[in-house]
Amino acid sequence: MRVPEQVILRASQWCYRGVWRFVTDWLDVPEQPPTFTGANDTRIQSFRPAEGYLRYLKLFFWIGLTLFDGVLFVGWIVLLVSFPIAGILLAAPIWAIMILPDIVAYIAIHLRYDTTWYVLSDRSMRIRRGIWLIHETTITYENIQNVSIHQGPVQRYFGISDVLVETAGGGTGAHGEQVTLGHAGRLEGVGNPSEIRDLILSKWQAAKSAGLGDEPQAPHASSPIPVATLDSEPDVRLLEEIRDLAVALAQE
Repeated sequence: MRVPEQVILRASQWCYRGVWRFVTDWLDVPEQPPTFTGANDTRIQSFRPAEGYLRYLKLFFWIGLTLFDGVLFVGWIVLLVSFPIAGILLAAPIWAIMILPDIVAYIAIHLRYDTTWYVLSDRSMRIRRGIWLIHETTITYENIQNVSIHQGPVQRYFGISDVLVETAGGGTGAHGEQVTLGHAGRLEGVGNPSEIRDLILSKWQAAKSAGLGDEPQAPHASSPIPVATLDSEPDVRLLEEIRDLAVALAQE
């Protein structure tokens, strides 16, 4: 008989609290969100994926574990019926194989969730993930080319989406041609994707405006237009001579 899910859940939570403290202390994993040097701290917004993202990850975890444990359990029953002694002797390791991966996978999912941070400052955004290898992606708003929202049917059920931020930059290829070198940052499992997209776009617009500087002012409507005037008598005589010469050439 399969171990009740609540028993596995309580055991996993107990193990996770101890493992989380051990891992963060041993690997020196920062518990606080990333910071920005020189950024205005009052305008920094830090957040994690929505709780629906954790349930989303657990769904695929339980599907995989159910299939794996189901096959292993049926195999053990067949072994127990065919070779009772071997089935009894292998009962403990087989059940350990069915239970321990549940706990390990549960801990891994929570570690992934708890170490994911999304931080937006007034000049750039930063995404951090990882325990063993901490991966941080920093994107300045001025380099953003596109911000899009992606949501699959399962994500829709859990009320989450991914916000994809794409950038592009210029570079030179092997033969001197211009190529586009871009990368992307993905904010996974957020519950308010439209708000986050609009916030990023507003910061992008503010960064663009700040980078362009003051726009030149258009001439005032009442400003007089300078007009050339002929006030001196030599100028008038010169124009008369040019007129007379033009008339003489036309008559020839």
